[in-house]
Amino acid sequence: MDKNLKGIELLQEGKIEDAVKLFTEAIEENPKDPVGYINFGNVLMSVGDSDKAKSFFERAITVDENAAAAYYSLGNLYFNDGDFDSAKNQFEKAVKKGMENADVYFMLGVSLVNLEQPKFAIPYLQRSVELNEEDIEARFQLGLSLAQAEAYEESIEQLSRVVQQDPEHADAYYNLGVAYAGHKDDADKALEYFNKAVEIQPDHMLAGYGIKMIEKLKSE
Repeated sequence: MDKNLKGIELLQEGKIEDAVKLFTEAIEENPKDPVGYINFGNVLMSVGDSDKAKSFFERAITVDENAAAAYYSLGNLYFNDGDFDSAKNQFEKAVKKGMENADVYFMLGVSLVNLEQPKFAIPYLQRSVELNEEDIEARFQLGLSLAQAEAYEESIEQLSRVVQQDPEHADAYYNLGVAYAGHKDDADKALEYFNKAVEIQPDHMLAGYGIKMIEKLKSE
């Protein structure tokens, strides 16, 4: 078996030292192959050594500037460090270099969400959901971004799909409540969703506040 593939298997089994040994051998045997550097960098990132990980990802790009996975891994590194602008730039490069999977579009979208640019995040989150319709978190983030962009009907559609897929998703019920209270001006429906959120998560403060607000309005 290819040493990089075997190393990934060992990494998934938690055998980090054995995985590192194989990745090191892969680099020594094929110094012009970016995969070994990327894998080694991912190991370093998983154990919290971001600086060394970054140097391995950059080395992979030096070896092959079209190594999309290296840009993706760099994006994850920056994202974990809270540098969402740099993360966005790296995920964009990964896409430009040919990476086409749900994860890269999700990370690009969420980077833009963290940069408070929901309108720009929407197409990437939509693409992520298209590529993996079972990804509840991607659909939830899409629903939130649509609401922030004032596309309320589309937001309600996506959040409704979230609670269909995950009937215990308290935050999705809360945000449906917000949409019905604000955009739909349907206090009864909003109260139903807020109550559902609190039923699932009794300490959901925002939903609890929503209930109190609507009950106060109804009593006036």
